[in-house]
Amino acid sequence: MGPGEGATPEVCVVARALGEKIARAGWVLLTGGRNVGVMRAATVGAQQAGGLTIGILPEATATAAIPELDIVIPTGLGQARNVINVLASQVVVGCGWGAGTTSELALAIKFGKPVIMLEMPLVAQTFFQHLSPLVQVVQTSDEVVDRIHEYLRHDNQSMSNEVYD
Repeated sequence: MGPGEGATPEVCVVARALGEKIARAGWVLLTGGRNVGVMRAATVGAQQAGGLTIGILPEATATAAIPELDIVIPTGLGQARNVINVLASQVVVGCGWGAGTTSELALAIKFGKPVIMLEMPLVAQTFFQHLSPLVQVVQTSDEVVDRIHEYLRHDNQSMSNEVYD
């Protein structure tokens, strides 16, 4: 999750590398699907690495979708589609900062999802870390991948323990 029109070129470079690493790890990349900013950069990175990409659009049509997406889901929900973005994710990564990203991170915390923050200002880091112990701040896209591995490994162990308990 990250800013669209307000994304800086530096954040987009990080998002593209992150999308590539997510794809190389074998995970599906889910974004807000619009053809701008972090959404576009992460999708292009994942596509170039052979990953599966999904875009959940706020619009009722696919007109604004990133052309490289594998799966496009128009919702017609406007910003309310952020709930779908969060609930459809096992881990929420915030790359860069904007109002929409803030909404998605707050929803992720509300729904008890792990949150990893990258390229966020200190004020955002502090605010979100005070809201939940599931929020982690990292400095590199490699650290994001390491944290996702940890969360998924923990999730799989918890699920297998539940099955056998």
